[in-house]
Amino acid sequence: MSEKTYQTETERLRSLKEKARLGGGEKAIEKQHSRGKLTARERLEVLLDPGSFVEFNTLAEHQCHDFDMQKKKFPGDGVVTGYGTIDGRLVFVFSEDVTVLGGSVGATHGAKICYTIDKAITVGAPLIGLYESGGGRIHEGFAASRNVAGMFHYNTKASGVIPQISAIMGTCAGVAVYSPAITDFIFMVENTSQMFITGPGVIRSVMGEQVDIESLGGAKIHSETSGNAHFVYPDDQECLQGIRKLLSFLPPNNIEDPPIFNTGDDPNRSCEDLMEIVPDDFRVPYDVKQVIYRIADNGEFLEILPNYATTLVIGFARLDGSTVGIIANQPLVMAGCLDIDSSDKGARFIRFCDAFNIPLLNLVDVPGFLPGKDQEYGGIIRHGAKMLYAFSEATVPKVTLNMRKNYGGAVMAMCCKGTEVDQMFAWPIAQPVVLETASAVDIIFKKELTEAEDQAAERDKRIREYDYYYSNPFNPAGKMLLDDVIEPQDTRSRIISALRMMKTKHEEKPRRKHGNIPL
Repeated sequence: MSEKTYQTETERLRSLKEKARLGGGEKAIEKQHSRGKLTARERLEVLLDPGSFVEFNTLAEHQCHDFDMQKKKFPGDGVVTGYGTIDGRLVFVFSEDVTVLGGSVGATHGAKICYTIDKAITVGAPLIGLYESGGGRIHEGFAASRNVAGMFHYNTKASGVIPQISAIMGTCAGVAVYSPAITDFIFMVENTSQMFITGPGVIRSVMGEQVDIESLGGAKIHSETSGNAHFVYPDDQECLQGIRKLLSFLPPNNIEDPPIFNTGDDPNRSCEDLMEIVPDDFRVPYDVKQVIYRIADNGEFLEILPNYATTLVIGFARLDGSTVGIIANQPLVMAGCLDIDSSDKGARFIRFCDAFNIPLLNLVDVPGFLPGKDQEYGGIIRHGAKMLYAFSEATVPKVTLNMRKNYGGAVMAMCCKGTEVDQMFAWPIAQPVVLETASAVDIIFKKELTEAEDQAAERDKRIREYDYYYSNPFNPAGKMLLDDVIEPQDTRSRIISALRMMKTKHEEKPRRKHGNIPL
């Protein structure tokens, strides 16, 4: 009988952990590096504070003995799991190792991820998943389905409880893409990360379509066309640093508030150049991001989905050191109309902010919903209703600033008194109306214009009168539909003051299991 000693068993332990550290081996690691990618463990070293990572389930192995799989056991089973800190704040992490069985998700691999998500929920700390996987491990068959589906279950259980961030660090296919799809934010890397349900080969054989892997599921496609990727970075290192930056704006869970920073930016700073940025001629476009930069602390703004549904700008900034979620119409693109994609983009962001105690600031310059057959056939009614639902549901502080246009159904979609905005301001040039002046005059005074001797002169007169009495912020302010009409240079200070006032806002909603958002 062999004798166990501290020395022999410690040597065995160290050998197993070294095997786990090497994953698929030195050659596989070299191959990963040759493709410009970091290994699963190297990614965690970049992501987390130095020396903070603590690994668990390091020695877990798959239990499959079919197809000679007993000869292909690796400690850790292709995913590194544990916890660490980012800027001193606790996070839970998992990082898939493509050098081990292609990063495929088997029963043990899935169980490790489920365990990690469960611990993150229990502790109330953010979850970060670094994905690189060929999909489900076919060798294990249906036996793996419980823990593969379990990943989706735990992601759903964590939704709205802790922030969930995913990074697609290589090729992810099949079931491997559904877990990140449930999470709050997805990061991708240019040229080296792709995600898709079915690969080019299957599409070619089943559909007869020719497409390469990058055109099918690369970062450009998902950040511009599908809207699946919220952030794109040029390499692994910058991607992981981007995750650290995003986390600096977020709370650890749905009970706590986001961190507050001393940004050194005067909350009473005047924004004199806003009148130069935003023309008083409504036909002249401008970049609403320039307005955001002037209002935000030190001009810092983290935009989300910058290349998708670009009629709407969303992202995080700080005001007086506190995180705020910004939703802004973009007049540079289709005059800032809301359409199907921008409505989805805005609604999901609003709901994230509401779930995690992040106040909402709405910068409004919108001519309405985008008209047209394609939009109607595509379900703009349903998609637009998502914005209405999200704002109506939100209980965090909500501030709306009407800068220029605010027409039609988009008035409600961008959060007005009817959807319980807490403070609604407007600039003196703003037009918060059902319909822009000329169109309203043509409808209301159709008979008078038809009967007038000089129709053009009569129309101009009616337009001037309508502008003076109705198409301005003073009329709704007189009816308490606006809380105040403010001068542009006072925008930053008034918004900060409103957010300070509402810091202790508490609103109870009717008891229910959950609402039924128009998906």
